[in-house]
Amino acid sequence: MEQAVIYLKIIFAAVFVQNFVLSKFLGLCPFIGVSKKRSSAIGMGLAVIFVMTLASAATMLIYQYLLKPFKMEFYLDIVSFIVVIAALVQFVELAMRKLAPALYKALGIYLPLITTNCAVLGVTQLNLEFAKLNGITLTDCLLRSIVNGVFAGVGFTLALVLMAGIRERLESSPVPECMQGVPIAFIAAACMALAFFGFAGIA
Repeated sequence: MEQAVIYLKIIFAAVFVQNFVLSKFLGLCPFIGVSKKRSSAIGMGLAVIFVMTLASAATMLIYQYLLKPFKMEFYLDIVSFIVVIAALVQFVELAMRKLAPALYKALGIYLPLITTNCAVLGVTQLNLEFAKLNGITLTDCLLRSIVNGVFAGVGFTLALVLMAGIRERLESSPVPECMQGVPIAFIAAACMALAFFGFAGIA
């Protein structure tokens, strides 16, 4: 029961309280660039969920079995994590080019930019906090990291889809010319961030 409560807290915090886009303000480049249409937002969100999940598992195993035993965790963690993320993004890019070419073209440059998406690297760094907890087993540490990765990606996708819905409505709204495009998108993002701030302190 206690473990279930812990995982529920991780899930709720990852999606709402510590949303990487609306709370930590990480990954704003794809958030603004891909949120013009819901179809491309969902595609990017699914790609980020996939990369975050596998990156969380792979980087935790690298930390536990390679970096920590050889005392390299203080200066090689970020470098090794970026290499893992880049490899996963290349796999996603190749798969999407083959299986969903229309979506691949719609995402454009933002798909390979997942490699430099600080939200993906951020979730791997956040997972290190699980690894440093006293009395936590390797299995629990890995499971918590994977759950955190999955639902951090879900939170990222939720922010993208909500933003895409708002921007689609804004296209048919009487927005002043000087505010059209990116300016009104940032204002809408700020209002969303304020709304998500209401979850602070719950978990």
